Formats: sequence, structure tokens, C-alpha cells
Amino acid sequence: MLKAKTYSLKGIRLEDISLPKEFGEKENLSLLAQAVRVYEERSHIGFAKTKTRTEVNRTTKKIYKQKGTGGARHGARSAPIYVGGGTAHGPKPIRRVLTLPKKMTRLALSQALTRKLSQKQVFVISGIDKLAKTGDARDFLNKIAKTEGIKSKKFTFILNEKNIAVKRYLKNLEGIKIDIYRDLNVFNVLFGGTLIFDSTIFEVGKKERSSSKKNLS
Repeated sequence: MLKAKTYSLKGIRLEDISLPKEFGEKENLSLLAQAVRVYEERSHIGFAKTKTRTEVNRTTKKIYKQKGTGGARHGARSAPIYVGGGTAHGPKPIRRVLTLPKKMTRLALSQALTRKLSQKQVFVISGIDKLAKTGDARDFLNKIAKTEGIKSKKFTFILNEKNIAVKRYLKNLEGIKIDIYRDLNVFNVLFGGTLIFDSTIFEVGKKERSSSKKNLS
């Protein structure tokens, strides 16, 4: 069974914690790339919109007569060549249609977690619910970075929903991101730096699995 290094809030090494089967999926780089592309595509809000010559609020009266002026032939001042006229070939709202089936999304997330574990970028923190100030969080990160030889200052804390209150002590730290476990996505896992999991996430999983076994028996 796969395990992750576990630390207390004071940076003391504890007994390794067993990880669920989601951390043991075989990597498929094509699927991971597809999941990242879908996420980026759907996170882009395509609201950009410009007015064409038929939509601008200008008179459609002809500027001057067609012949006899010596000037070029023109129609209304709503033409794109005039200031205040419409925009030719401007952006229009885009409907994002890329999707990924739920089964593939779950599989991609499991593979992303497996990838981070193989890169030794997955750790577990025990007792994060006792976090009372930002300084304690900073000290924890400094200790774990020194112990594990982590050079990057990019960390993502993945919290259990019931411990979301500690977010206020983490959000002021530079390079720190905060995620809820049930809201995890492939992009945030792959590009979130070192992942620090709340230990209660896996404790809840153990209870659920043990209760399901009892029900089956």
C-alpha cells in the first residue's frame, strides 16, 4: 500500500499514513494533457464583444453625395474606417463546448495525484485544525522544506471541508494556494507545487471504507 510522509503542525515527523487507491493509478500523459486542456478552455470566460456597423448608435445617412465631390465614395459614418464606427471582424462571445466524461475526469485526477506522489511532492499534515496564527504555518513550511530539501516556495494545502476555517491563517503566505479535497482538479494538482494534505481527509476515507465492509458482511 502506498504511504505518504506525515508531519505534525510543529514539523515533527510522524508515522506514515496510508493513501487510498486513487494514488496508485498508472500514468497516461495523453489523458492528463487532455484534462488540462479542457480545464483551461472551460475556465476562460468568452464575454468579449464588439459592435458591428449595424449595431453602433450612429446615423445611417450617407456622408455626402456619391459623385461630384472629388472625394472617395462613402456610405454612413458607422463604417469601420471611421472613429466611432463599428468594428470589423471583432471578438464575439464564445460558447465553450469542450467536456470530459466524469469517469475520465476522475481517472485523470487519480493519475495526477500518482504523478505528484512519484515526484515526492505529496505530504500530510496532522493537527492542522489547531493552527492559530500565520506564523505557525510559516514555521511549519520552513521546517518541512529544510527536512525534505524542497527548494520551491510553491505549496498547495488541501483541506478537509470541516477545517476550512484555518484558511485565514494560510492565505497571507506568499506562494500558498488552498483547495478543498472534494473540489480538487487536475490542473491545480499538477501545477500546485508541493501538496500538503489534511490528515483528516484520509481518516474519513478509512471510516467510510470500514463501514462499507461491515455493511457488506
